[in-house]
Amino acid sequence: MQITKRNVDLRVDDSLMRVYVATPKPPGVYPGIVFHSDIYQLGGPIIRLANYLAGYGYVVAAPEIFHRTEPIGLVIEPDDLGRMRGNDNARLTAVAEYDADTRAVIEYLKAESFVADDQIGAMGFCIGGHLAFRAAFEKDIKAAVCCYPTGVPSGKLGKGVADTIKRFDEISGEILIIFGSLDPHTPENDRQTVKQTLEQAGVKHEIFLYEAEHTFMRDDGYRYDSAATTSAWSEILPFLNRVFGS
Repeated sequence: MQITKRNVDLRVDDSLMRVYVATPKPPGVYPGIVFHSDIYQLGGPIIRLANYLAGYGYVVAAPEIFHRTEPIGLVIEPDDLGRMRGNDNARLTAVAEYDADTRAVIEYLKAESFVADDQIGAMGFCIGGHLAFRAAFEKDIKAAVCCYPTGVPSGKLGKGVADTIKRFDEISGEILIIFGSLDPHTPENDRQTVKQTLEQAGVKHEIFLYEAEHTFMRDDGYRYDSAATTSAWSEILPFLNRVFGS
């Protein structure tokens, strides 16, 4: 379906956080998705992924995850310098600040008349995949899609060590994880740790592994894999549709 696009500004901890919102154009009430980017923020590849999801009947709200350390509207270039800049921003942001941002977007979605306030989910990529995991600690989150989530077993996320792996028993919704077998940032040991910990916590989950590299769903780089991306979406959309009854 067609979509509409706009930016909204939310204030979190005295910082202005811009959120890109893609909404199905036909009038109605839809599930809402907190959509976390990778370290490059809201560039073309992430916006296209958000728009794609919105076209299937979801209100997608994507915050600028580094709004405390970067100017509003800044997109980080996905090159060597940009990777250093993005990682520096990540290290400067406290885990509690990421969590506060997620809660702010959840509350924004719940307050909108075109969002079903009892149908909220999360999705993210790379660092955003880790943030989607943490979003699942919120009782409002019914489903979380975590695409190649980095740093979950090690606690590498922001300033300090994230306690994500220790809190899986707080997850009440369902989890879907997308991994790439050629991704050095989510090695086999980490993937097994995540899987086993989810099982021990009794979290309902699905894990899909593709012969692909890190960030393989970004359509602007040499690691992009269109076949794996299409296959991943073929799992993600039915998962969300089932959970939300869409």
